[in-house]
Amino acid sequence: MKTTWREQIALRMRECGESFEDIKSSTLTDEQLDHEFDNGYGGSQGYAFTVWTKHRVYFPVVYDGAEWVECVPRNPNGVATPHVGGE
Repeated sequence: MKTTWREQIALRMRECGESFEDIKSSTLTDEQLDHEFDNGYGGSQGYAFTVWTKHRVYFPVVYDGAEWVECVPRNPNGVATPHVGGE
């Protein structure tokens, strides 16, 4: 399925109660955010990135070629992060 990091990041941010207005820093340019790629199985095609908000850090995950966005709290909170990208 064709997508962009802008779409995928926005989706994950909504799930976490955040939006693009909350971004403090990002390694992605607007062109990279809007680059279309197939996030289905096969091989990673999206750009590597890190996005920081006041409360979270967002990053790409790939497993068996499928790509999506995950995040962790920006500040220590005592909660362990589960395995990311499969078992």
